Amino acid sequence: MTAKTWFITGASRGFGREWTIAALERGDSVAATARDLSTLDDVREKYGDRLLPIRLDVTDRAADFAAVAQAHEHFGRLDVVVNNAGYGQFGMVEELSEADARDQIETNLFGALWITQAALPFLRAQGSGHILQVSSIGGISAFQNVGAYHASKWALEGISQSLAQEVADFGIKITLIEPGGFDTDWAGSSARHATALPDYDPVREAAQKARASRTSSSGDPKASAAAVLKVVDADEPPLRIFFGSAPLGIAEQDYESRLATWREWQPVSIEANG
Repeated sequence: MTAKTWFITGASRGFGREWTIAALERGDSVAATARDLSTLDDVREKYGDRLLPIRLDVTDRAADFAAVAQAHEHFGRLDVVVNNAGYGQFGMVEELSEADARDQIETNLFGALWITQAALPFLRAQGSGHILQVSSIGGISAFQNVGAYHASKWALEGISQSLAQEVADFGIKITLIEPGGFDTDWAGSSARHATALPDYDPVREAAQKARASRTSSSGDPKASAAAVLKVVDADEPPLRIFFGSAPLGIAEQDYESRLATWREWQPVSIEANG
């Protein structure tokens, strides 16, 4: 198989780091972005010039365009663009400050949008390419205490589904990767927390217990690398794919409930026609 050139954001840890290493290990080249490039020193030492580390804060639109252009100039093409950079914002909806909400959307949605826009002219010109948007089971379902995170991922889902239809004729593929619980730093040091209101303490406790139950069998980010390689090597990759065993059951329960409610209220829906 012909070697591919990747552009991966958020490559310092978690999925981004494991996928960077997996791509390099099989002979591909990777432009890997991180806020702190020292986190990639060991990878650069092992794989040499096939890794191009780029310091980047994805909320900086001009820097995003410059980083993508730098990667394309360095390697001569881009085959796989992975929008992985992001974090989890914890907090009940009422607790979120303006900064909490805006920062979450700026990183998880706009960061991915700017990188996508920067890459598309290069992909259109070469008539091929694959953009992977790292979403979440939280991009199609929703739970307590992470409403801002859901807002960012639901928005990413919608814009990416539209994008897939817009760029198909240019030979560009779009895949939304929707992981369940994995042993990444998503809920650890990279997470942010709104200032808590005591009234929500019982709800917060219940939410934490429910989350612990959902993530009791968390996946290994290293194991996800084999799955992502199968996705990028597929002739017809999926628009959406779950990573992990739990998301399918969550989605089935959620969508069955939605369909049941829509059907129950269909007579009222029809009345709305006038």
